[in-house]
Amino acid sequence: MQDPEFWHNKWAANQIGFHLDDVNPLLVQYWSQTEPKRSDSVFVPLCGKSEDLVWLATKHDDVQGVELSNIAVRSFFAEHFYTPMVTTLNGQHELYQFDELSIYAGDVFTAPVANVDIVYDRAALIALPEAMRGQYVELIKSKLSQNGRILLVTLDYAQDEMAGPPFSVPKSEVETLFSDYKITHLYRDDADENHPKRVKKGLSRFAEEVWLIEQR
Repeated sequence: MQDPEFWHNKWAANQIGFHLDDVNPLLVQYWSQTEPKRSDSVFVPLCGKSEDLVWLATKHDDVQGVELSNIAVRSFFAEHFYTPMVTTLNGQHELYQFDELSIYAGDVFTAPVANVDIVYDRAALIALPEAMRGQYVELIKSKLSQNGRILLVTLDYAQDEMAGPPFSVPKSEVETLFSDYKITHLYRDDADENHPKRVKKGLSRFAEEVWLIEQR
């Protein structure tokens, strides 16, 4: 995947500008579009130490995350004063469990995540270079149970104007990656020219988008 050392170094140096200190408002606003039930299990790939995990765990009995960095996973539990049960699996992953939460520390492509009803992807697809996105999408599709669905957050900007990650994944690519699924475009927020991201990077456009992706 994206060079693992890149992400390990980001966490080790606490260079985590991608981390939100609060629950993502897009999750709060659009989660209902997945028609979630308490019994639905949820998978959050490349979850970091996201507050979204806590929010999801208040609404679901089984929330699974995968995060490459042990630092991120340990920070998550320490910051919430949770003491997880830690199990070493197959020498490749550590599983941290606390109540509704199960977080695998290690490579998302080999983590033994059980099948789930809903995938919530805010930071995974846009963290991966284009060459890896197809493999990643096949992975999350393979984890979905029958009638499974995905709430996906993407970015759209001119890729040649800024090096990722996070990368631009425009509408055309979402439609190609999920061509065998029903895709509903829920939201697009185009940043105005004074938006810090556009000013700092000199971007001609920058938008955040939300998609509901369902099995046909």
